[in-house]
Amino acid sequence: MAESVNTTGEIVRRYFAIVGDLSSTEDDLRAILHPDAVFTELPNPIAPQGHVRNLEETVSGFLAGKQRLAAQSIAIEEVLASDDRAAVRSVWRGRIGDAEIVAHMAGFVTVTDGLVITHDTYDCYEPFTLP
Repeated sequence: MAESVNTTGEIVRRYFAIVGDLSSTEDDLRAILHPDAVFTELPNPIAPQGHVRNLEETVSGFLAGKQRLAAQSIAIEEVLASDDRAAVRSVWRGRIGDAEIVAHMAGFVTVTDGLVITHDTYDCYEPFTLP
């Protein structure tokens, strides 16, 4: 019997589910990321200069976010996948204290060997004020 193979779209949806779930673990994230993964965040109000992160920096940011945020979710609006690439349109919501932050995101994800190896994200934040 042939083993089930996850499609690029399924892998990308699982990746976003892990990132958006405050109860997910470092092991959950590492299980879906390629050891050579590179994450590029284009300039935005949170990261005005943008940022390029390797796997370890990404895991650190993932864990730091869990400490900062009281709530978080990512709602995927659309995934367009072709071969090993996917374009993703989503909405991220996070809560810090009483402030809710909302970002409309467009991302481009590459999957290699069933693991996310690149993620370029373009985050468009709604106006917000932190406490």
